[in-house]
Amino acid sequence: MNLESFLMMRHELVLTAVTLILLIAELSFGDNSKHKIIPLAIILFGINMVVGFLPIHYGKLFGGMYFINSTTWLMKNILNSGVFVVLLQADKWLRLEENKIKVSEFYLLLFSTLLGMQFMVSSGSFLMLYLGLELATIPMAALAAYDRNRYTSAEAGVKLILSAAMSSAVLLFGISMIYGTTGSTYFTHVASSFSNTPLQTMAFIFFFSGMAFKISLVPFHLWTADVYEGSPINVTSYLSVISKGASVFILTIVLFTVFRSIVFIWQPLLYVISILTMTIGNLFAIRQQNLKRFLAFSSIAQAGFILLGMLGANQAGMASTMYFVFIYIFSNLGAFGVVSVIYYHTGKEHIDDYNGLYSTNPKLSLVMMLALFSLAGIPPVAGFFGKFYLFISAASAGYYWLVFIAVLNATISLYYYLLVVKAMFINKSDAPIPFFKSDVPAKAAMLICVIGMFFVGFAAIIYEFIRASSFGI
Repeated sequence: MNLESFLMMRHELVLTAVTLILLIAELSFGDNSKHKIIPLAIILFGINMVVGFLPIHYGKLFGGMYFINSTTWLMKNILNSGVFVVLLQADKWLRLEENKIKVSEFYLLLFSTLLGMQFMVSSGSFLMLYLGLELATIPMAALAAYDRNRYTSAEAGVKLILSAAMSSAVLLFGISMIYGTTGSTYFTHVASSFSNTPLQTMAFIFFFSGMAFKISLVPFHLWTADVYEGSPINVTSYLSVISKGASVFILTIVLFTVFRSIVFIWQPLLYVISILTMTIGNLFAIRQQNLKRFLAFSSIAQAGFILLGMLGANQAGMASTMYFVFIYIFSNLGAFGVVSVIYYHTGKEHIDDYNGLYSTNPKLSLVMMLALFSLAGIPPVAGFFGKFYLFISAASAGYYWLVFIAVLNATISLYYYLLVVKAMFINKSDAPIPFFKSDVPAKAAMLICVIGMFFVGFAAIIYEFIRASSFGI
């Protein structure tokens, strides 16, 4: 292996270097200087993000266990963009007194999970996929339990690690059955020998069930709301966007390449789960008052919409899925950004607390409104274009009734998103959240989200670029 081949792992290598630098900084700074790690981490990761967009050689490493092509290159850059926004949003939280001595732990854990996701996206073998998945999951449980002084955070960490262990066991059992029936864990070998025998069909179902947990698909969604509510808000936003996005990416790759020979099996399965996930996610979101639980069930419903792109089972389906995840990152992080800013200034995170917010904090209200409209799919924000391409992909495959049901669910979601908008702009309050100024990193994060929610939708060249970079069956 020469240096040029080794540099195909540039995303992972640079991120590892960033993590090691932060580890050295942790050892170098005293307890009173830990806050200096925050700008250092943001700058270093910003460099990592920019380097990731540079052209790269495509190919395979380690006998095909690791591969990089235009699709995986773009997926990693999409994830890096979302993580950069999360880091900006976490600045205020990490500067709180109770977090000052454990700042570096947050970055080390977060970058470790991201490293696992990048290996997972580039995996050409079920073994590499599983190792990347575990590297992404175990530090995530520690992040969920980051606020060790809050029992709800510790509870979230325990629930996540136990649920993740169960799902990983199911997924690993499916992988063992795939290996037992095909004699290989490499994607290319499995794809050439996989068929619809009962044992292999069962192996696929176990594998899919394990991945469905990571994406919070019904009926594997029960952990989501409790973990989201108990975790720190910035960890919740990372879970709902980056972790879910990476799982969607790898599941799409595996479905479109490894299991293409049994597309007639997994398409009806996705059809049913898509309807259940959209509907149940929406119905439970209507009942929520806590905004973290509200956005948790919203993210479950959004996962149901994502399955429409996978059902396309072609290049357009792959492109629409990647495009929607890219838009979802800006939309969801925009909403979580407002929630986190308000919580860390006032301690409030319920919908009723937002009554009259526009009268005191109009800019935050506008950002929240745009983010919710984008999640609902209302033009002219980017969420409309994301759902439009998902519907087109499903309709092109003949799933007209599913598209109709998705449109009905989009209407339901509009209702509960408007409940928050109504609270901010119409409802009166004798004691609304007082005016306050957000810190500069939080303002930068919200500005990036707002620009993304408009630019990604109106710039048709972005969708065309994603489509040209993606592959299908």
